[in-house]
Formats: sequence, structure tokens, C-alpha cells
Amino acid sequence: MSEVKAYTVTDDEAGMRVDRWFKRRIPALSLAHLNKIVRTGQVRVDGARVKTGTRLTAGAVVRVPPLQPAATEVAGSRRPSTAGPNDRRALEDMILFEDRHLLVLNKPHGLAVQGGSGMIRHVDGMLAAMARPDGERPRLVHRLDRETSGVLLVAKTRGIAAELGEIFRSRQATKIYWALVEGIPRPARGRISLFLAKGEAMGTTRVARARQSAAPGSDRESERASTERMRIARHGEEDAQHSVTYYAVVDKLAPRLAWLSMKPVTGRTHQLRAHAEAIGHPVIGDWKYANLPTNDSRREDPLRAVPAGLDRKLHLLARRLILPHPRGGVLDVTAPLPPHMQKSWDMFGFDENHEDPIEEAPNA
Repeated sequence: MSEVKAYTVTDDEAGMRVDRWFKRRIPALSLAHLNKIVRTGQVRVDGARVKTGTRLTAGAVVRVPPLQPAATEVAGSRRPSTAGPNDRRALEDMILFEDRHLLVLNKPHGLAVQGGSGMIRHVDGMLAAMARPDGERPRLVHRLDRETSGVLLVAKTRGIAAELGEIFRSRQATKIYWALVEGIPRPARGRISLFLAKGEAMGTTRVARARQSAAPGSDRESERASTERMRIARHGEEDAQHSVTYYAVVDKLAPRLAWLSMKPVTGRTHQLRAHAEAIGHPVIGDWKYANLPTNDSRREDPLRAVPAGLDRKLHLLARRLILPHPRGGVLDVTAPLPPHMQKSWDMFGFDENHEDPIEEAPNA
């Protein structure tokens, strides 16, 4: 970059350290150079000097000074100079809704949304295949975990991306997720309010077990190197962020499994997976969030809750997204069950058209 750039911190980036934010946004920038431009005050957040450990808030504007040519590549933009025709075709097959302003994709399980260490193919990079002749390309508005399927919103222009970002930050967007979880939550409808913090890593023994349970070449094997988890924190603890989720049991296979509908009010990293674990009902297929007490013999298998014949992929779907369309009206899009969840729903006789009680939950 040969000029000063300004980036707005997204809702999903809220709480992220400055150094980690740069690692995501500008991965080619060396840590040494980052430390230098931060130390000399060239990096500013809302006009103020910061440290590499400063936590960012949603909506804050990060000033990035001119960087060396090798450090100008923005995260997720690393892609071939000529986008392959397969990328465009693959994206078109995912489209649930499209107009001149935005796209809504049905992201499949196992496809990353943004690039990371060792990540070659991801939605953000694939979007280069849909760039206009003037160079304007679609932009991600929010993110989903790699193993989470479902609704993903994409803006076609920078201006629409900014407007949609504000809609998410002001919590005007309603997000509904479906999950298959272990056990039957009590009560059947409730509100989970916890403080979450980043930085807890899975123990060595548990990582080894997760690796053993992942078949070679599987999606879980390719993600297994990422061992960081969210942890339950106390109010006032450094880096702790408040998180709220409403949930409702839609159907169940007592006493073993429940079909849960979840409405997150906040948008913390891994929020639904961490919340499901916190109430004692981890999502089926979630090897990262499936803790049990030390004296529970089932803890030897991180995927203990997967019955015979049930696919071991994460059973979490971004089912529905409802929000004001930037150009008027309401955008309301629903994603179908991914194949592995459809198989489970068929196995247990769950009706996808069952009334969803979470719709009655508040948005705050």
C-alpha cells in the first residue's frame, strides 16, 4: 500500500487485539514491522495511539500507514491473478438470493469463509471470480466457522458493505441457527448470558484424541491445528465480553438428543458452540467444544455423542437471516439443511417444517 488506508472494525472483529487484527487483514505484514509502526504511532484507532495488545471495538476506524509492497495483501484476497471459472460456478451454485446490491450464499460445511494459515481455498478468495470490469468485487459482511453451514451475506459494493455492517452492529439483524445437541436442555426454552474470553487452548491429550478421531483428509483433520477455544470468563475480567443467546427445543429424541433452535443476540467467536457446551449440551460433532467432568468416563471420546450411523460433522446450521434491506424492505433468507444434517433429521424423524419456537424470542 502506497497510501494511508482506513479500515472499519466489523462486529465479528470486536474484541480482537490489534496484532491479531493485522494478522487477519494484512497477513504479509511482518510482526517486526507491525511493532515498529505501532510503536512510532503510525497506527491509530479512532485517531488515538494504540499498542499491539489493544482490543478493538466494532465500528472503530483503524488507520494503516503506507506499507512495503510485500505487505499490501489483505487477508482473504490472496488468489490467482486470473480467477478460475470453477470458483464462479461454485459460488453461483451456492446462491440463495441475489439482487443488484447483495448476495446470500448457502455456505457448505468445510469451506472456510476467510483465509488463514495454510488455507488455500475460501469464500473471500473465490469472490474474486465475481469481480466487475472496474475491479469492484463482492465483500463479506459477516463470517461463519468453517464447519458451520448455511446463510452467508455478501455485499456487491463497498457502500452496501458499510451499510450492512452498521445493520449488524446495531443489532437489527436476526440470526437463527439450528443445532443437534447432546441431551435435552432444561428448561426447554431459555436465555444464556455469559462472559466469554479468547485464549484457552485445548490440552495436548485432548488434541491428540481429536486427531485420532479425524479420518485422514477429512474437514476436521484440516482444521485440527486450530486449538484455540473460547472460555467462560468472569465479569470484569480482562478481555471478557458479554454474550447472549436465546434457545428453544424444537424436537427431541429423549433422552439422548435434541434439535435446538438458537438466536444469538451478540456475535462472539464460537458463541453458540461455547454456549451449548456451557449448559451441558454440546453440539453433535463438535470435537473442540465437548468438555465433560474429569470423572466422566465418556470424556475419552471427544465425539462420544455421535450414535452409530450418524455423520461426525458439526451439526450446526446458520438457518435463517432477517434484516432491513439497505435499499428498502426486508431481507429474509432461509438455508436448507446440509446433507449430513438432513441425513440425521431423516434418521430421527424430525420434520424440517416444524414450527420454530425461537421466532418468539426477543432480539435483545
